[in-house]
Amino acid sequence: QKCTKELLSFIEKSPTAFHAVENIVKALEERGAIHIEETDNVKIEAGNTYCITRGMSSVIAFTVPESPKSFMICASHADSPCLKLKPRFEKSCAGDHITLDVEKYGGLIHSSWLDRPLSVAGRVAIKDENEITLKTVNINKDLLVIPNVCIHFNRTINDGYKYNPQTDLAPLFAQGCDSAKLMQIIARTLKVDEKSIIAHDLFLYDRTKGSIWGADGEFFSSSRIDNLQCAYATLMGFLDSPDSDCIKVYVSFDNEETGSSSRQGAGSTFLYDTLERICSDLGISRTEYVAMLSSSFMLSADNAHALHPNHPELCDPYNVPLMNRGVVIKSNASQRYTTDAVSLALITEICKAAKVPYQFFANRSDMAGGSTLGNISNNRVALPTADIGLAQLAMHSAYESGGCYDTLHLINCTKHFYASRVICHRDGHYTVTKERG
Repeated sequence: QKCTKELLSFIEKSPTAFHAVENIVKALEERGAIHIEETDNVKIEAGNTYCITRGMSSVIAFTVPESPKSFMICASHADSPCLKLKPRFEKSCAGDHITLDVEKYGGLIHSSWLDRPLSVAGRVAIKDENEITLKTVNINKDLLVIPNVCIHFNRTINDGYKYNPQTDLAPLFAQGCDSAKLMQIIARTLKVDEKSIIAHDLFLYDRTKGSIWGADGEFFSSSRIDNLQCAYATLMGFLDSPDSDCIKVYVSFDNEETGSSSRQGAGSTFLYDTLERICSDLGISRTEYVAMLSSSFMLSADNAHALHPNHPELCDPYNVPLMNRGVVIKSNASQRYTTDAVSLALITEICKAAKVPYQFFANRSDMAGGSTLGNISNNRVALPTADIGLAQLAMHSAYESGGCYDTLHLINCTKHFYASRVICHRDGHYTVTKERG
């Protein structure tokens, strides 16, 4: 439970991807990483660990050995489905109540956001004379509720009600025209003049505390398990892994839940630009870089659907994962997941060597499934990639559930992954070796 409690603490401190990246960077700096900016003209040198951010919501960390042979990359994402405030968001109702105008971010389960304590977090742009500064903000108190319509006014609500995001998901914020407006509260929180706030990316988040439960405390529930569980576990694996002759790379992207098509998403040039910068500073030629990629390996870490105890018929009967039973390896014939025979063979060898249990996920052949960042990232940086994750229930709910033992399984898997080296002798011929530790 110690590992789960630490995960829940990380999630509580990370209500948005902006805050998650702040916490990731803090953990990296505490372990000696050098935080550099994309605007810096800092030369990357062997023997150091660096971290770099883009858009304040994506981060890449990497450790450079003296004579790098290849890249070992583990990528996840830190955004989760939620509700985002529109540019103009306060609206009055019947001259007395103030609600907020929101829109969907990602594929959230609408009903799960109702009748629970919510608040607002994100970032705002502050103008001071000619300079614009972006700052993160979290209104750290119960601030909002999206109330259901009572059953007396909606007698068919238990018969399959379809929520309208424009009308049904507007949170109640205040009462009375003289009530404190949200931007005033944000300004007071940041100790700035309200008029200096000129733009924002603000999201609603669930305030319900994470909990450990079950007959033997084997399960836990929290908001944003998808995908902060993977972002946290792979970070711990990166920090605790031994030195290697490979360049160890940790990535947490933003905007996976909306397709990864942003300047800081997996579909952007962020990873490519960073690897190119590393090679340029180390004097690695383009030809050498391409050869290094052929002997590199990436894990795309994003959670997977566990067997639902009330609806086992929704799962493929032969490729269905269970909570607390280890790392899930995901595959799909239509390339929604990037795992193929090469990457499946490599990751199972690594799991076996690490003594980490693993299992498989595939969708029912008559049901469409989700996708993740692996193949999208490969459009920019092509290398053998396996899609993995941890089994969880209620994915994309405001409050999800997972297994207490699985975070440690992924940490141990990632540690061994970073301590391994993949060698491509020729196309279709590989070996996996353990570097050190």
